[in-house]
Amino acid sequence: MRTIRDLDIKDKKVLVRVDYNVPIKSNKVENDLRIQASLPTIKYLLDQGAKQIFLISHLGRPEGKPNPKLSLKPVLDSLKKLLPELKNHIEFAPLPNSNQGNIKSNAKIILLENLRFDPSEENNSTDFARSIANYTEANLFIQDGFAVLHRAHASTEAITKLMPSGIGFLVEKEVENLTKVSKNPAHPALLIIGGAKVEDKAPLIEKFTKKFDQIAVGGKIAADGYQNKNPKIYTASDFDEDNTGAKLDIGPVSTGEITNKIVDAKTIIWNGLLGYAEDPAYATSSTIVAELIGEKEDATTVICGGDTTAFVEAISTKHPNLHYSLISTGGGASLEFLLSGKLPGLEAIKRASL
Repeated sequence: MRTIRDLDIKDKKVLVRVDYNVPIKSNKVENDLRIQASLPTIKYLLDQGAKQIFLISHLGRPEGKPNPKLSLKPVLDSLKKLLPELKNHIEFAPLPNSNQGNIKSNAKIILLENLRFDPSEENNSTDFARSIANYTEANLFIQDGFAVLHRAHASTEAITKLMPSGIGFLVEKEVENLTKVSKNPAHPALLIIGGAKVEDKAPLIEKFTKKFDQIAVGGKIAADGYQNKNPKIYTASDFDEDNTGAKLDIGPVSTGEITNKIVDAKTIIWNGLLGYAEDPAYATSSTIVAELIGEKEDATTVICGGDTTAFVEAISTKHPNLHYSLISTGGGASLEFLLSGKLPGLEAIKRASL
């Protein structure tokens, strides 16, 4: 699979698919970690002499029509703050339409409007991909939006048929770490599973029971009575309850059992919070586990799943000394990759690399 290092960047116009699906409130980005994650690829392109960089992304679910509340315009301010030396050379542009030619701008970096304002994006339209290619006059395409690679959209699949394509540093890091822990884990290997929907997690438990030494199950799955007789699988058995008797966090005994497994593990995958962590009163077990994993220096540690990564990112902000091999940006993409090792967007890059 071709990477950004395999392409001749100098004097090229480069189209980069990023993941700027970030929380926005009152026209301001509330959390810019996903924007920060795109910077190594952007800076490399600049260092290699790219003529122009065009950033494309989606935001939310506008259902194929413009929605001012889901505009990517607020991201422009975040980009300028993160790249202060270029703040006067970063611009915003609308999506192409039938009446437009190419973008008339010499700005070094141009962020396009939300791709999903056009229904053709999610329909994987080659015509829409071609309109973006013509609009930007891009010579190269870099895929650096790992979180959308499980979708066959115009910006993940169709676009790769139109120009030389490769993956950026964020996607490369995700693929390398997820491949390492799923195919060649160091032992003892531990999978920690939480969350609410057992139907989503059962395939992961089944697959990794064969490859990993231990599986620890918490969250609502455990509270609802998940059972598995495989001796590798430990299910939380005590819980912290609210005044109605609802089991909203795993208890101290179960937390202790899981932390004991973490101490010895050389590979750890964590997917799914262990309690109702939106309420700090029931975030105790998840906090303990997050901090203990982040203190390990002798293990490969992967955090995946949207709620889990957001939780760990928040803790990392407060405690920058914590370290994780990968806090995946992937959500559903990371789970699909762990299960199958394939994603439509990655397969498209592989075909384009032949």
